Amino acid sequence: MTKPDICVVVPTIREWECIEDYVANARDHGFDTDRLEFVLVTEDFCPTDEMQAMLDDLGVEGSVFDESAREDWYEAHGIEEYGHLVPAASHAQTSFGLLYLWAHDHPYCLFIDDDTLPHDDVDFFGTHMDNLQYEGELTEVASDEQWVNVLYQNFDEHDLYPRGYPYSAMDEEREVGTTHVEDVVASQGLWTNVPDLDAVRILMDGDLQGQAQTRTSKDDFGEDFVAARENYLTVCSMNLAFRREVVPAFYQCPMDDNAWDVGRFDDIWSGLFLKRACDVLGKRIYNGDPLCEHNKAARSTFGDLANEVPGLELNEHVWELVDESGADADSYAAVMDAMATALADGDFDDWENGEFLNHVGEYMHDWLDALEALDGLPGRTRAAALADD
Repeated sequence: MTKPDICVVVPTIREWECIEDYVANARDHGFDTDRLEFVLVTEDFCPTDEMQAMLDDLGVEGSVFDESAREDWYEAHGIEEYGHLVPAASHAQTSFGLLYLWAHDHPYCLFIDDDTLPHDDVDFFGTHMDNLQYEGELTEVASDEQWVNVLYQNFDEHDLYPRGYPYSAMDEEREVGTTHVEDVVASQGLWTNVPDLDAVRILMDGDLQGQAQTRTSKDDFGEDFVAARENYLTVCSMNLAFRREVVPAFYQCPMDDNAWDVGRFDDIWSGLFLKRACDVLGKRIYNGDPLCEHNKAARSTFGDLANEVPGLELNEHVWELVDESGADADSYAAVMDAMATALADGDFDDWENGEFLNHVGEYMHDWLDALEALDGLPGRTRAAALADD
């Protein structure tokens, strides 16, 4: 029997049956499902027994972790003091999946949101794994704003910017060319049907149900691509594969469960951390296939807006802060330490909820401490604190 080498993390409270479709896709395309171990991250009020029974019936390895099970796991692994890193009732609970991955030594991880489905005609898992092994020529995109819109390919038709794309970086001038790509550490699959937009853009699209009226199809996506060095991009965790090595620089920020009510930027800001680390270390994030079908459930656009507004101004600046951090670092942990120090020790009083960035920086340091406690952290170099004035 093949030992699982891919940890599949699915945060879910509603549509966990999506896993049936992903397992069916793997088997239809001849992908060995013995390579997969599923980690379902859920809540105490959810039917965890039903979720576990589904995994057992599918014949795949996996476990279900509600809040109580997560607390037991922390205790069993001696990291109870770091339980605060995984916020309550938040999509950012995917960070638990990263801790699990770090402790269990899978070389690969895959994040899947429960409101997605694979396209039948594409080998979902196989394509992600091929992307992570890719070496060769690939489209490279840059802009004069240092930001790449992952929906750039049919922009003149749909005029969409994804959730997390800074408003100050809009109306960018793009430069599209080719480059030689190797050392791919993350594979971001994009999405058809409901685009991943923030609430402001959804309102501008005339939709009050949190979904956007403009939809994407396969025709909106062409060649796969990378963002150029020193250019940032939105990284959405609904369809994302990556190597275990990136975990120190990929903490899903502590959203929703905080004193500032900041939410909805967990994967966006973790993507900034990851892209900065990739640029420093000479690594790449591959974007495009495999597409997934995003079937976001109807919900109040104003509810999402309430969660996003406390962090909207901060989102305009976080990338600038990390862009100045860790230039001489030689490991993911060292880059993360430098970014953590820049946030934890910075003065952000001029921005709405600026203290939240100090909070995030402190949690980033705690994240590295937790990984070190779990399984060691080679290459960690604690960044020096900024001098007091």
